[in-house]
Amino acid sequence: MKQQQTFRRGLLGASLIALLAGPAFGQTTLSTAEARKLVEPFYSMLNQPASKDLKALSEQVLAPDWKSYSSETDFKGRDGFVAQVGGFGKLIPDLKWDIQDVLVDGNRIIVRSEASGTPMGPFFGVAPTGKSFKIMTIDIHTIKDGKVTTAHHVEDWAGALRQLSTK
Repeated sequence: MKQQQTFRRGLLGASLIALLAGPAFGQTTLSTAEARKLVEPFYSMLNQPASKDLKALSEQVLAPDWKSYSSETDFKGRDGFVAQVGGFGKLIPDLKWDIQDVLVDGNRIIVRSEASGTPMGPFFGVAPTGKSFKIMTIDIHTIKDGKVTTAHHVEDWAGALRQLSTK
């Protein structure tokens, strides 16, 4: 009986510590303002990227082994991402990525944003017409030691293509 009470007190104490410690035991939760400050340089890379030093910006915010996941298995590393964003910047000179919402869950930062732009060349097979697109995007960034280590993202590119190809 006494052993059971000691076990229960120990379990209760461990549960209370875990509850007070936050989402991951011993991990501090970021405030929304801190989270926004951490990811803003990432979104700065996406705003008119042809006019920026993408490599320097990526090194500022992204861990060297950062991965950008477009599915559970498909990802790009930091250098591949920088090359892709640079290409988008040439194709869509006015590309803009506006942060709409920032949510925090432990060391994860969830961002709902809006991407917009006017392609100057063929975009996913759609010829340029002077039309612009505006789509919603969702990103889940994982932070470790002040750097983004992974990003899982979804963009409504099908919506962009519909907007660009509608007469």
